[in-house]
Amino acid sequence: MRILVAAFLSASLIAGPAMAKPPLREVAAIDDALFDLGLADIIRKECPTISARMFKAIGYVRNLEQKARGMGYSQAEIEAYTDSDAEKNRLRAKAAAFFRARGVDTSDPQSYCVLGQQEIQKSSRIGSLLRAK
Repeated sequence: MRILVAAFLSASLIAGPAMAKPPLREVAAIDDALFDLGLADIIRKECPTISARMFKAIGYVRNLEQKARGMGYSQAEIEAYTDSDAEKNRLRAKAAAFFRARGVDTSDPQSYCVLGQQEIQKSSRIGSLLRAK
């Protein structure tokens, strides 16, 4: 019996760190999807001729949450990630770099419209969350 307990404890200690969940910001399937959602939101707010596919966006958020829950993250962990000011600032900086790299002039709403239309035409994940008015 002692041997079984010792073997179980050893296996638990060895497997423990390997089974630890990474922070959600390091889970590309979640972080990248949330980033794309944020980009679509910025585009629809800045471009007067593009709006959001709100029902699709709501379903998208719910699907992301279910995916995170399926990966073993609690509701509290998910909310801590999505409500974190540090994470919001990180994603804003990443979005600014994304827009710069695509030639968006942040002082020109039409610039966001051009990018939004491109994303819609490509049927990208960002574009799937948007619609032309």
